[in-house]
Amino acid sequence: MIGLNPYLNFTGTCKDAMQFYRDCLGGELSVQTFAEAQQEVPDDYKNQVMHAELRVGNMLLMASDCPPEYSVTMGSNVILNISLTNVQDQETIFNKLSKGGVVTTELQDTFWGARFGMLTDRFGVHWMLNCAL
Repeated sequence: MIGLNPYLNFTGTCKDAMQFYRDCLGGELSVQTFAEAQQEVPDDYKNQVMHAELRVGNMLLMASDCPPEYSVTMGSNVILNISLTNVQDQETIFNKLSKGGVVTTELQDTFWGARFGMLTDRFGVHWMLNCAL
């Protein structure tokens, strides 16, 4: 097995979300629209994202806007966890991701020897940030 990468689906906000994650996490973002991929979709959907990739070190986050015939429900069944080794980096990323979102667990030291926090960002995606102490 080479690796496991999260793939997020959106309903028209993929480009904004992936640019937001690039601004929060850094890295290189590539975005391809349905029109660029010459995919058959309604005209008002041609500029939506068919596929996006954000590469940050060894992490790869992929996403797209689902075609109109599919439904997307942002839910609590997926949580993206970022494991860090630097508390300052953790705090910076946590603060950026939580802007416009909801913090469910403030950053705090835990019984398992880490600093930990949870949030839901402004796009409805759930995040955990864990930093070994």
